[in-house]
Formats: sequence, C-alpha cells, structure tokens
Amino acid sequence: MDSKNGGARNQLLHFDLHIDEHKPHKGILDLLGRLRPNWDAQDIQMKRFTEGITNQLMGCFVAPLQEPGCVLVRLYGQMTELFVNRDRELEMFQVLHAHGCGPQIFCSFQNGICYEFVRGTVLEDELLLQPSIYRLIAAEMGRIHSIQPKCGAPAEPLLWTKMSHFLTLVQSRNSSSEEQRGTKSPVPSFETLSAEMESLKRHLSQIDSPTVLCHNDLLTKNIIYDHKEGMVKFIDYEYADYNYQAFDIGNHFNEFAGVSDVNYSQYPSRELQRDWLTAYLQSYNHSTGREVTVTEAEVTKLYVQVCKFSLASNFFWGVWAILQSRFSSIDFDFERYATARLNYYFEKKEEYFGLQII
Repeated sequence: MDSKNGGARNQLLHFDLHIDEHKPHKGILDLLGRLRPNWDAQDIQMKRFTEGITNQLMGCFVAPLQEPGCVLVRLYGQMTELFVNRDRELEMFQVLHAHGCGPQIFCSFQNGICYEFVRGTVLEDELLLQPSIYRLIAAEMGRIHSIQPKCGAPAEPLLWTKMSHFLTLVQSRNSSSEEQRGTKSPVPSFETLSAEMESLKRHLSQIDSPTVLCHNDLLTKNIIYDHKEGMVKFIDYEYADYNYQAFDIGNHFNEFAGVSDVNYSQYPSRELQRDWLTAYLQSYNHSTGREVTVTEAEVTKLYVQVCKFSLASNFFWGVWAILQSRFSSIDFDFERYATARLNYYFEKKEEYFGLQII
C-alpha cells in the first residue's frame, strides 16, 4: 500500500515496500515501477555509488537521461534506526531543499529513501586542502547555518541528547558482547566514557557557541563538487539537526584525517583553519544580515571554540563507532576507528581545555 504520511514527513510519498539489501535489484525495480511508472523496466540502468560506511546508494536512470532524470535510491544499513531519527532526517531533507541547499526527496520506503541526483563528483580528500575548494565548503556551511527554525521557536542542540542515547546503548550492549567474544575490548569502559561525557558537557556548556542548523557529519563523501559550476553541495542528512555552530566546523576539521585510515597529521593547520573560518564568517554574516567584514578577533574567538568542540566530535564518533562494531553488518573495522577517534580526543583534551577565549 502507498500513502502520504503527515507529521514530520510533511505529506511525503511513502511506499510500503522493503528492499533486500543483499539483492536489491528486484526491489528497486518494484519501487521505480511505482515512482516512475513511465520508465520501461527493461531500459532501467543502475549504478552503485560509494557513500558512507553505513548505507548503500544506487543511481537509477533510463538512458540517455543519466544525469537530469537520475533517481538515487539509498538503502539504510542494518540497525541504523538505533542511531538515526528517520522522521527528522526526512524533515531536514525538506528544509534544506526548500532553502536551495539540498536535493529534492521523492519518496520514502520501509528501509530507505529516493531523492534527486546532485550533479558533480564526491570530493577527494586532498581537495580539502585547496583554498578555492575549502572556501566554497566554508561558505556553503555558513549559508546552512543561517537557516532559522520554523515559527521562531528556540532550537535545542542535538549533541548531549544524542551522545547520552549512544552511551545508553553502549551500556546495554557492553557485558553481552564481551561475554560472546571472551575478550576485553580495547575501547574505554562505559564508566570511563560516561565520566568523560560529563566532563565535556561541563566545559563546553560554558562556551557561548550559537545553536544553528548543522549537517553534523561533513566528511568528504558527503560533499559533492560541481567543477563546471564552481560550487559544492552537502548530501546525507542522517545526523542533520540543530546543534552547536563550533561542533559542525570542528567535526569537519576532524574529517580531514580521513575515515578508512585515520591520520591526524592531515588535520588542518592553524593558518588553514583561520582562512577557512574567515570565509565561513563572511558567508554566515552575509546570510544572517550582519556586518560582512570579519575581524581578526572574531576569527580567533571562533577558532578557540572550534578547537574545543572538535573534542566533542571525536568523542561522539568514537562512541558511535563502538556501537557500530557491535551492530553493523558492514565490512569495516569500526573498533579500530573508535580507538583512533578516542585516542585523539584524550591526546588533545588538556591542550584544548586550556585554550582561553578572549
């Protein structure tokens, strides 16, 4: 049965259909038969895209309409509903599209969504260091951060609620997974993680970082670069929500270190960060009707806030990866990833806690 769901889905078309993640071809054809009934099933071509490390993404088109008519079908990874609020994700899709910052979403189904193809290519890691590219990214983030909540209601940052939820899941899975493996995990205990979250919350709650609409997961796989148009767009809004401005930026800086082989020697230099932050503030100020001219003092203040919130980003994704190591069916070494993120958190904590905001 097909329906239009109200509430958070905002009358989005929904198909009561489940696609087998291991053999998706038939299920996708069934879905497209409903979404694009004028497409002849024999003419439909599919192209697998690489995306993040928790979902599958397929591009579907009828030749020769590869780009303009392409429908992207994303299948949610196993157990990802534990981490992601799917209704909120759909809402964020619609908000970002309405403001010209994201693709149109066509429909949802039981274990995924379909949306418009975003022209361009997934950004290569090394391009993050190129000034002409990183200034585009900074400016686009500034535009997204300027999107105001509906009805003028004050938005609550997502960070602590989501982190607490993750830690609750860690606690519930801790003893059973260790018993099954018969080994002690190399990642910190629930008690250590819980104490660290409280320490982080005490320190960062004193930092006056504005609550803005954030992407919250801006790794290179979620940035599409259109070389012809000289622009970037952000995709994948699973974690998009209102959050601390400095978290979103600090999180992006952490992503310079990569995903499959985390290397923090790639973390942006102070000079690159300051140039990035200048481009960001110019865009953010322009989009929010403030004075566009940016002072050195403003850049320095934001730089310190970003350093501090980058700790929260490493901690957040470290805990997330501990959970993925126990729930996900994806072939990825989540425990190694968790260890890398948390090690860097502990390495930088004292230094960044000691930075003073002038």
